Amino acid sequence: MIMSSFAYIACTCCGKEYKLDTWQQRCSQCRGELEVRYKFAEPGAVRKEFLSRKRSRFILQRYSCCLPFNFKRLNPALSLGEGNTPLIRAAGSNDLGIDIYYKNEAVNPTGSFKDRGTIAGIHRAISLGVKKVGTVSTGNMAASVAAYAARAGLECFVFVSKNIKEHKLASIIAYNPTLVKVEGDYGELYYRSLELGMQEGVYFINSDDLFRVEGQKTAIYEICEQLNFAAPDYIILPVSSGGNMAAVIKGLEEMHAVGLIDSLPQVVGVQAAGCRPIAASFAEGELNIKRFQNPRTVAQAIANPCPPSGRRILRKLLQGKAGFILTVTDAQILAAQKRLAKEEGIFAQPAGAAPLAALEKMVREGILKKAEKVVAIVSGSGLKDLSVINTAEADILESDFAGLRAILIRGKGV
Repeated sequence: MIMSSFAYIACTCCGKEYKLDTWQQRCSQCRGELEVRYKFAEPGAVRKEFLSRKRSRFILQRYSCCLPFNFKRLNPALSLGEGNTPLIRAAGSNDLGIDIYYKNEAVNPTGSFKDRGTIAGIHRAISLGVKKVGTVSTGNMAASVAAYAARAGLECFVFVSKNIKEHKLASIIAYNPTLVKVEGDYGELYYRSLELGMQEGVYFINSDDLFRVEGQKTAIYEICEQLNFAAPDYIILPVSSGGNMAAVIKGLEEMHAVGLIDSLPQVVGVQAAGCRPIAASFAEGELNIKRFQNPRTVAQAIANPCPPSGRRILRKLLQGKAGFILTVTDAQILAAQKRLAKEEGIFAQPAGAAPLAALEKMVREGILKKAEKVVAIVSGSGLKDLSVINTAEADILESDFAGLRAILIRGKGV
């Protein structure tokens, strides 16, 4: 089993290294993104350990050989049942001629993939001896951190933008965190929270926290297991901060390094046309991220104008063959959301439907070939944001008791 002594922290930008027990969330030298790295001295032993743990339903135990936690110190009582999400083969949308699977992360305890990272972040906080956690978020991550903090008995602080829409607050305040609407630049709030957190003993489990990334990469481990370790050709997912795309690429590289998969899929990140900072830099071949001005999209979960892990993703994509970024319009996202619900029975939030919109675009542009295998990650539940559902457009029938029989016979053709 890979114990702490085999793992260390390193900056993905300048390479500066830190001990695993160091409380460090950005590089002290260059402010770059940090990640946990492993020394796989015996890949065969890691592979054997990986397979032996797969019966445990607690994801941090099942994949402990590739995670930075001491197996004996993991606490299943802190779990809310995250992970173990279904990989569903497409029923209706497979008319595109592609072998499509949907990894439905919407069925996690608080309705999104964030729960995987949060359980890892909570364990990290406890290992550091802190009693308070926090996050900077306006949606999925805020609800997730608040829920898991409540479970662990930790005090929780959630910083949101002063302009947050009121309907987004309900799923956060239900868990009774200290919620603060903050006036000022939302991108800078991310960095400020980390500084204040270290000073005041509050561990902020933000979007690309290195331990959050470790938890979120378990979705890739599950996908590969569910496909009997036959890696797909493409994995498509929505991209906001860049933390989850970093987790997907990292998880795949580690599985390949220890021989659990024979090839590396192309990882396709999807951004909304109305907020595409990473996609814009990728198209220009630039490593630097420019703040996206006046972001507007129905996919609020991926509307991050200044993604903190953007440069990390660009380095991976522009300097190697990990994958690429593309954009889809709001109209394409909403059409994909309807199709997912109507043909697959999966109600995704707009961001969660963006991968299907991207997949359809890739088919139209000839990027995807018939018989290729694709996994689209549905990142969050449609119940997270019902504001985009227009009931006025729905085909709703009206009837008295006498007319119900005819409707049952004729259905919508009546």
